[in-house]
Amino acid sequence: MPQEIHDRLAVQALMEAGAQVVEVLPREEFEDHPPGAAHLSLSAIETEARERLDPGRPVVVYCWDSA
Repeated sequence: MPQEIHDRLAVQALMEAGAQVVEVLPREEFEDHPPGAAHLSLSAIETEARERLDPGRPVVVYCWDSA
């Protein structure tokens, strides 16, 4: 079930438990991503997620906006 998580420690716990982390910003903004994160742009997530993500593991979708 989807849920919003805004706590870094909660995200780290999910990652340690095997969750996949996906950064959805454009490729040029991916250089400062969380360790182990995959890049999957928001515009391509619907077409590429099934090919690149394990459906048996939780997914954390991460987007950083400094604004």
